[in-house]
Parts: sequence; structure tokens; C-alpha cells
Amino acid sequence: MNPLSILRDAWYFFSRHLGTIALLCLPLIILETLAQLLLAEHYRAQLQGAGDLISGLLFYPLYSAALILYLDTRTRGLAPGLPALWNMALRLWPTLALLTALSSLLIMLGVSLFVLPGVWLMVKLAFAEYLLVLRGLRPLAALRESLRLTTGQFWPILMLQLCILIPIWSLEAWLFGRLGESSGAPQVLLGCVTGLGQLFAGVVMFRCFMVCSETVKSAD
Repeated sequence: MNPLSILRDAWYFFSRHLGTIALLCLPLIILETLAQLLLAEHYRAQLQGAGDLISGLLFYPLYSAALILYLDTRTRGLAPGLPALWNMALRLWPTLALLTALSSLLIMLGVSLFVLPGVWLMVKLAFAEYLLVLRGLRPLAALRESLRLTTGQFWPILMLQLCILIPIWSLEAWLFGRLGESSGAPQVLLGCVTGLGQLFAGVVMFRCFMVCSETVKSAD
């Protein structure tokens, strides 16, 4: 697997379909950001960070599933409308939210064990969402299959993730430094910018998932 080739292909697709991807996912990302702001304002220090987790479980599975479904249908030459994609994503929400919660819990537990186990899990569970959405696997089965599919591809996947996450985290830190603790429109703008970065990461991991799936199929 060539990480540079995957990044190039993903950027080509993302740049060509940015308008549709934004229309599909940004409304949900804006709602997620607004929910985070409202929960942070309501609970303040008592549940610091809990608001992000709750709003993430509510909205992230929806726009993540919608993006994966869009990528899959476009790859197969289909062009369903946005309402159809949202409807399919809504039906997947319960199981994908459970998968998101399990993955997040495992990664946070790994990070608490001297960080490296969390990094390992972040890589090894990278394909679980795609397996659930595209192959209809249940959450635990998707986690197990992701562990299998990523065998032998740890370093290329980690390189891809770092190539995406480091610029996103750097941009987020820079914007947060400029905006400070302000709320309202500046924070919504910050959420949209970082959200677009996460959507590009989703495109990259989808392409990586397809390449690894083809490699495993050929080997079998």
C-alpha cells in the first residue's frame, strides 16, 4: 500500500466533490458544534468534556455514515440524493453510535496505558465504521474484522492518519489561539473548519479501506 498514492487519490475525489460533501455533512457538523456550545454553557465545569462526547455520539455517526454511503455509491457510479443518504444514515445510527462509543472507550483506555496502546488501537480499529456501514457487520464483529484487515498495514495506516491529524490539530490549536474562549459564530466557524478536515480524513480512510480489502481478497 502506497500512502502517497492514497492521499493523492483521496484529495482528487475530495476536491472534486467538496460541494456535495459539504451540503451532506456540514449541517450536521454545525448542529454538533451548537450542541457542544449549549451543553458547555449549561453544565460548565461540572461535566467538562462530557458535552463533546454526548453531542459527538448524537451527530458524528449520522454524518460519518452519510459520508461513507456517499463515497461507496459514487465509487459504484450511483448518485442518490442527499435525503436518501440521510435516511440510510439515520437507520444506521443506533449501531454506529454503539460502535463509536466502543471504539472511543477502547482508544481512551489504551491512551491511559502509556499512550502507545491507544495509538495501536486507533490504527487497528480504523476500518470498523466502513465494515459496519458497507458490510452490515454488527459492532463487535466490525471491530474484530478491522483488526484482521489492518494486519501487516500498521505503519502505512499510521502514516496516513498522522499526515491528516497533525495538520488538523495544528490548525485547530492556531484557530483556538486566535478565537480564545469566544462562543457563538467564531466557535461554529472553528467547528466547520475542523469538521471539513475530519471529512477529508474519512475520504482517506475509505480509500485505504478499499485498497486493504482488495489486497486481502487477492491474498485469499
